[in-house]
Amino acid sequence: MEIKRILGRYGATSFMYGSNADRAIVAFEMAGRRIKFDLPMPNRNADEFKRTPARRNVRNPAQQAEAYEQAVRQRWRALALVIKAKLEAVEAGITEFEEEFLAHIVLPGGQTVGQWLLPQVATVYETGNMPPLLEGPRTPQ
Repeated sequence: MEIKRILGRYGATSFMYGSNADRAIVAFEMAGRRIKFDLPMPNRNADEFKRTPARRNVRNPAQQAEAYEQAVRQRWRALALVIKAKLEAVEAGITEFEEEFLAHIVLPGGQTVGQWLLPQVATVYETGNMPPLLEGPRTPQ
């Protein structure tokens, strides 16, 4: 709800979220763009929740559940802070909306710019060759 409140304060025109055991998705529309954040969730059965941080003691099931819920809350807080910081930077004129949210802008096919671009960046670094700026049909010369 904090994320929804932040987005509303900065002028988001729509908001949605969904979740399952592995991840949550937060999406919104603002400045004529659709933005999507994919938030990985911790594994409820991870060893980090079964033992205390010093790894000396085993937690009981209630303590394990509380440690897991705390980790989930921490991730949601971190996402809220990221979104708020980006929006503050835009509002202060430090950066532009598209620059700040570029990796999370949803493209017409449903992928985000980051999902589409990051494999290409890896290829450029591996090969040293830039791909064509725009892919499309090529006509014989």
